[in-house]
Amino acid sequence: MLDKVLIANRGEIALRILRACKELGIKTVAVHSTADRNLKHVLLADESICIGGASATESYLNIPRIIAAAEVTNSIAIHPGYGFLAENADFAEAVEKSGFVFVGPRAETINLMGDKVSAINAMKKAGVPCVPGSDGPLTDDEERNKSIAKRIGYPIIVKAAGGGGGRGMRVVRSEKELINAIATTQAEAGAAFGNPVVYMEKFLENPRHVEIQVLSDGQGNAIHLGERDCSMQRRHQKVVEEAPAPGISEQMRNKIGERCCRACVEIGYRGAGTFEFLYENGEFYFIEMNTRIQVEHPVSEMITGVDLIKEQLRIAGGQPLSVDQSQVQIRGHAIECRINAEDPDTFIPSPGLINMFHSPGGLGVRWESHIYAGYTVPPYYDSMIGKLITYGESRDEAIARMRHALEEIVVEGIKTNIPLQRRIMADENFFAGGTNIHYLEKKLGMA
Repeated sequence: MLDKVLIANRGEIALRILRACKELGIKTVAVHSTADRNLKHVLLADESICIGGASATESYLNIPRIIAAAEVTNSIAIHPGYGFLAENADFAEAVEKSGFVFVGPRAETINLMGDKVSAINAMKKAGVPCVPGSDGPLTDDEERNKSIAKRIGYPIIVKAAGGGGGRGMRVVRSEKELINAIATTQAEAGAAFGNPVVYMEKFLENPRHVEIQVLSDGQGNAIHLGERDCSMQRRHQKVVEEAPAPGISEQMRNKIGERCCRACVEIGYRGAGTFEFLYENGEFYFIEMNTRIQVEHPVSEMITGVDLIKEQLRIAGGQPLSVDQSQVQIRGHAIECRINAEDPDTFIPSPGLINMFHSPGGLGVRWESHIYAGYTVPPYYDSMIGKLITYGESRDEAIARMRHALEEIVVEGIKTNIPLQRRIMADENFFAGGTNIHYLEKKLGMA
């Protein structure tokens, strides 16, 4: 087992990693920016070190400073959490070349799955179902591109191979729009991601976003922990997640889960990962793989009892998986609401001093957050300040507990999206289950 881990992140995920390390008897090092010296995990870590200014580029995105911090603290491994450098292959490679253990996949795996074209090709080879598409990058041959689009059938979507987070994509509904859409997306992709390569896929009109959580030890063993439904989104950003996904049978879950596990073994995957799918008319279509721990991982933990962060740490330490597929049992239902420091109507970030805070509680309620009364939310980073998770023996019970928990929670001094989450939990269509990825934006009058 690793005996000292540097946590290269901030906020709730940094605190989550610290807690897992403490349970495993691993010493922790917290790196932080000048704006984050009073973060809870910084105060609780065995050691802490400031690595730069408030800007992420001066601190959490600064690879040399993070590695230097690992060197001076004699750390063994670096856990990237999610966001920042978590899916940066150059960072993973630099960590390993500097003699440290990267808690995540190898750099070549991150590269493989980070490029959407190569990821789709790898998944097709492994038998994972994919959206009908161009089967590779688009070229400057306009007639070829028109022919591909015609074969796929309109509407289609042009996507950046190196994109992510809902950026670098454009829907095309007719041939007359196609050539300009490709050129525009290529230009945007080159500017935003440093990679102008784009590809084409069938655009599914009303899909759900369903993803499969996997763990693989890089030693030929892989398991899945069932699926999550993350369809409640705004501008491609998840707002509510739940597990298991409504309407997915055990037979369907096992079929797609086994294919994802087979893909993990074939590409030599190491660590926790998520296969993201669009789901429509009873069919799964692979869109991308996230080669890191996800924000919404707690709902999978709640329904399986498997601690994903501990498994990440064990795998990074060279140990095989501590559980096999036969030991993974899906029980009950879990829901997660992301709590953001933002105006619930305009979604404008709302940093500032939290002058009063009360966390919700009770049976089946889990609160993952770094905030406390007297904490100042800085304006430099993502607006998420916590995750509220509820568990019940049934979906109805999990929703009921979430409604009560959202009534109990108190965050004063800043604006939050708690009123929006209360609206979602009271929505009859959400309660029925199976809403698609466009539902929330239509509800909010954004689509």
